[in-house]
Amino acid sequence: RGAHGKRGEIMNFKLYAALLPRLLADYAFKEAGDFLRQGVCPACGKKELFTSREHPWVLRCGRLNKCGQEFHIKELYPDLFESWSTRHPVTKSNPHAAADAYLRDGRGFDLEKIKGLYTQDSFWDAKIGEGSAVVRFCLGGDATWERIIDKPGRFGSRKANFRGHYAGMWWQPPSLPASDELWIVEGIFDAIALLHHDIPAVAALSCNNYPGKALAFLAEQCAANGRKRPKLVWALDGDAAGKSFTRKHIERSAKEDWEVSCALSPAVGGRKRDWNDCHQLDKLNAANLEEYRYQGSLLIAKSPTEKALLMYRRHGWSSFAFEFDNRIYWWKLDLDKMNKAAQDIEGEGRAITDAELREKALERASAVNEICNCLPAPLYYIKEKTTDEAWYYFRVDFPHDAQGIKNTFTAGQLSSSTEFKKRLLHIAPGGIWAGSSGQLDSLLKRWTFNIKSVKTIDYIGYSIAHKAYVFNNIAISEGRVIEQNEEDYFEIGKLSIKTLSRLNKLEINQDLKAYKSEWFDRFYLCFGAKGVIALAYWMGSLFAEQIRDRFESFPFLEIVGEPGSGKTTLIELLWKLFGRAAYEGFDPMKASHIGFLRSMAQVSNLPVVLIESDRDNDSDSSRGRAPSPFHWDSLKSLYNGGSLRTTGVKSSGNDTYDPQFRAALVISQNTPVQASTPIMERIVHLMFDKSRQSEEGREAALEIGRMAVKEVSGFLIKSVLLEAKVLALIETQQQNIEQALKQAGVKNQRIQKNYAQIMILVSALQQVTPITQSQRQEAAQMITRLAVERERELARDHVIVERFWEAYDYLNGVGADDDDERYEPRLNHSRDPKLIAVNLNHFVEIAAEHRQQIPDLHDLKKYLKTSRRRKFIDANVVVSSAINGKYNERRTSGMQTSKPSSIRCWIFKAD
Repeated sequence: RGAHGKRGEIMNFKLYAALLPRLLADYAFKEAGDFLRQGVCPACGKKELFTSREHPWVLRCGRLNKCGQEFHIKELYPDLFESWSTRHPVTKSNPHAAADAYLRDGRGFDLEKIKGLYTQDSFWDAKIGEGSAVVRFCLGGDATWERIIDKPGRFGSRKANFRGHYAGMWWQPPSLPASDELWIVEGIFDAIALLHHDIPAVAALSCNNYPGKALAFLAEQCAANGRKRPKLVWALDGDAAGKSFTRKHIERSAKEDWEVSCALSPAVGGRKRDWNDCHQLDKLNAANLEEYRYQGSLLIAKSPTEKALLMYRRHGWSSFAFEFDNRIYWWKLDLDKMNKAAQDIEGEGRAITDAELREKALERASAVNEICNCLPAPLYYIKEKTTDEAWYYFRVDFPHDAQGIKNTFTAGQLSSSTEFKKRLLHIAPGGIWAGSSGQLDSLLKRWTFNIKSVKTIDYIGYSIAHKAYVFNNIAISEGRVIEQNEEDYFEIGKLSIKTLSRLNKLEINQDLKAYKSEWFDRFYLCFGAKGVIALAYWMGSLFAEQIRDRFESFPFLEIVGEPGSGKTTLIELLWKLFGRAAYEGFDPMKASHIGFLRSMAQVSNLPVVLIESDRDNDSDSSRGRAPSPFHWDSLKSLYNGGSLRTTGVKSSGNDTYDPQFRAALVISQNTPVQASTPIMERIVHLMFDKSRQSEEGREAALEIGRMAVKEVSGFLIKSVLLEAKVLALIETQQQNIEQALKQAGVKNQRIQKNYAQIMILVSALQQVTPITQSQRQEAAQMITRLAVERERELARDHVIVERFWEAYDYLNGVGADDDDERYEPRLNHSRDPKLIAVNLNHFVEIAAEHRQQIPDLHDLKKYLKTSRRRKFIDANVVVSSAINGKYNERRTSGMQTSKPSSIRCWIFKAD
């Protein structure tokens, strides 16, 4: 059976069976007879949520004075209201099965009342190669309107289609309830919703369509039949466009001798409600309709005084703030003045009723003053939990033609009249607050009551907590590209989110039709298989967080090459694919420590490129000191997405802030990174040279440089949409490829893992580029060679250790042969021929005598323990010095000072 609602609506059993367990799990409801009670309200977080057990269309918070929010299940579980054709397939007996279910369960309509008004048809979008079922309505003649009902988010902002011409006309049902009024609404579903409550309504189809032809025809019918024209109730949507055109249409229809009025459904919690929403929330009873007419009268009031008097008659307030023509006014009733005005009117000797007397006295006694020459309006509340900073996001509109601006106010700026005045003038050119602290407090209570909250992140890119990509102008989640709404945040299902980052440099073109994949052939001509590997890593950076979450790590990439080898051209093109033009990276040697760490935390699932970090530690004459060398070992934890730094949070407790590394690390410089073995194991190394350069390649590189960001930035969107496929590939192929690398001679498990991930990403490139099978194979073979070379490279000593042993071999026997009887070691103090014992201070002394350049002593002590060629045994061991012993034996004079027979040395195995 189904679940029956108050108005006789029936919830489909499949929908009910899918919904009830989720309600119980998500909101912790307790079943109490015919109701579900004590659920957790998603607005206030209190356990006051309740709904009907048999027809749970609407969830309501029982805290009427402090919250009172209402939630239709369509808003809470949009996924249950998207795939209508899948849940309700068409059959021979019911060719309109999906359309029926959509209108019944998704719109709350009684199908018997709208039978014959619609048909089910189909729509196909050739641009994305996908289609959907539609509910289609005839508009008269060959014109139709159809609503997409199967996952409309796939088609971007398109939710419906018009076919044919409808300008000047409206949609109306075959018959209308008898009434002296005719409501003109915006959408067909709004008109049907009102018809369910015996309110005659027609749909103008869009707010800017004035149905002049239809009105003229109606006027002719009324004249021919001798009937009085109905009163027009303009009831368009309550957004900015709807309000603007409501005023224009009312003015025009009044000039055409129509009696007019207005009804407006106000937004609730920052969310617009149309008449279909009101129908589904059971908000079209007599009391609600009276409120909507009142709101409409406020909208079309002709002066501030007229609007203020309407509000006073409705509520009886003695003073209040109100908005008119994008200004804020303050109305106050002077009772003494009102009494005197009443006496003066009575003294005029005219016959007047008590009600008329009161109205005239009221008009004379009321005072309206402008307290703000613009209109600040709160949109929502945002908070950064880690730092406990919070802001109220406002839109400020002007009475003139200047475009409205949006910016933030802090609690301190809103609670002080002086600070509010300063902040308003700062963000809104010419915006002046002239009100008092009391007037601001009165507004503040209204502005902040039950204000909407929006989640925030302090970076751009992927939020693993919300499973969504949040960029500057778009967000991507579960295969959907979502545009930023008019209030500068993203609505992703039940999630409202925005980024606080000011890194507004990604210009991603979401029109995939404009994406040109021809760049790849030129790219391959310039950079070959190594370029393909770099491109695969770049694409993989879009999934770095997910890969680290599932597989614990994501490698670093090192792009190295001599000047002129094309590194800059390569990286700038790769950035263009992500919507960033004329950018390569940043130099950590030029950044402060805090600046460097903040740059590393600015993005998630995007590359962070460090450039030119290999400069020699030469004296910096501009500062009079040598710059500090960059320490690669400090980045070791970033391989696993570790913490960048730890800072204290300003509070009385022990709270700290630990921003994590969420990006992918790319290193670009002229010489390879020299660091400890753990760091070197984490790096995928690519060495570029000029061997591929040619005149043809030069022309291809110039063509690549001329390509606009909007032509190639679709690469990012196409790649992100592959998220599930890429992660599945890594899941299924990682182990097999690691085994293949092991058989090729790679024994280091970390190298196996890193290069296997890159090989899988190369395979995934075929989904977004026209890469050929042979090109993929060439890149895969090169990855194997690079992994083997990396293994061999890591088997060698660190470059500092190699330089030490080169200097040792030269200095230990300068000018002599080991077989020469006269040979005496200069550095090896060991008496055991199987060991080498070196005193580092002695080593430095001998090197200075022979003018040899040697590594810094601090670095020697750090890296000599890793020596492989001559295996390190121990440090600072006291040995009997063979060198000093021979010196003491040869002393010819007592005047010569003997050297100590024992000395502290570093011990290594001899070759």
